[in-house]
Amino acid sequence: MVWHAILLVGFFLTAQLCGCTAYVGGGLSVEFIHRDSPKSPFHDPKLTVHGRVLAAARRSTERAAALARSYATIGSPGPDGAVSEITSRPFDYLMYVYIGTPRTRILAMADTGSNLVWLRCVNASTASGGDAPADDDAFDVSTSGTYGRLGCHSGACIALPGGCDANSNCNYLQTYADGANTTGLLSIETFTFDDAPGGCVGCRDRPQLVVHEVNFGCATSINGRYFGNGVIGLGPGIMSLVSQIGASTPLGRRFSYCLVPYNVNASSALNFGSRASVTEVDAVTTTLVRSNFYTVALESVKINNSTFTIPQDQSHLILDSGTSMTFLHQELLDQVVAEVNRTIKLPQVPSVGRILSRCYDATGMTEESILEKIIPDVKLVMGGSAVVTLKARNTFVQVDKSTVCMALLPVGGQSPFAILGNVAQQNMHVGYDLDKQTVTFAAADCTTAYTSHPASL
Repeated sequence: MVWHAILLVGFFLTAQLCGCTAYVGGGLSVEFIHRDSPKSPFHDPKLTVHGRVLAAARRSTERAAALARSYATIGSPGPDGAVSEITSRPFDYLMYVYIGTPRTRILAMADTGSNLVWLRCVNASTASGGDAPADDDAFDVSTSGTYGRLGCHSGACIALPGGCDANSNCNYLQTYADGANTTGLLSIETFTFDDAPGGCVGCRDRPQLVVHEVNFGCATSINGRYFGNGVIGLGPGIMSLVSQIGASTPLGRRFSYCLVPYNVNASSALNFGSRASVTEVDAVTTTLVRSNFYTVALESVKINNSTFTIPQDQSHLILDSGTSMTFLHQELLDQVVAEVNRTIKLPQVPSVGRILSRCYDATGMTEESILEKIIPDVKLVMGGSAVVTLKARNTFVQVDKSTVCMALLPVGGQSPFAILGNVAQQNMHVGYDLDKQTVTFAAADCTTAYTSHPASL
């Protein structure tokens, strides 16, 4: 991870005011689409809601395993806790970006665990490969009047692996722990984002954020699964979309999301600028630990009247939107399971799908009575005494009409990190401020966070 500042090619913000001038210095909200939504090209209509839970659990184990493998390969993190960008890419969320002039709409994977923005391109040098969805829409650079390539001596080129070609164009190489990779040309282009419907009161038209000369990887070769049309890196690195927007716009280096529960037929919201401020009642803030990922210090876990302290070497907790399940170190997980068992007193049943091993028979009970009345709250005590409360729907998932399973799994391999997955972050407004190096949590009703026509699951 390169932490020193580099000079990115200058870019600036232009906003189409649409009769709403306050919008420019305010905020932006875009649609955050779960990969299982009917709006997603990865949607499998044959899967039930419960089947999607198991599929999400499988993706989670793949992603967590890649993290552990890469840690074992690369070695221990440095004094600042940083490791290379190493996770594989079973993503869970997507977002639309408009690229070029005239603009092309692309639905790409959005990931808080990635720093580079890269998109599938054609006519850059050769057509890109990979396993794009059937309705793939790659970016044809020949159609855009604002497309450009970065030279070998640009700061962005120096910061990334790849090298230069005979024409002094900067190539990039992004390699992942499972062997997947993408290569292409490091480029600049105009990116446009549509504000959420109703996001700007009094606007005659839907407002847009237009950012010129965004540095991104124009992918000409893609080898690996999951990638689709590309990745919008939302990580803390200087090449991420968050950092590039914040570098020269009034929105700053801050964003937030509010994730709807997996079984709700609505889109989540991804917010930038002032809308990323978490102002709900009982919001708590903790400091980010310097890392390639959004990492916080987990000091203890409280359930009922029991408190479980975390050893210093196991205190790093990654906040990851791309992992569904939550992963805890085995010793802590065993204590959590024992305390939950003492509370809920439901009969245990065999493992479901050989993934979710802590499952319980809830025959004859409604989902509300199971998740709201029986399962205890799990309170995560983070640095600065910030307490984040996980409700039952954050720690358990229903896998069929009579079975609920704990959405907590053991950390695998030699990874020193625990992971707070997106199920644990459902119905929370989670805000990241890279300038202040903080993250803020608050309970919220995320079903109304993005104003849109709901998608039917």
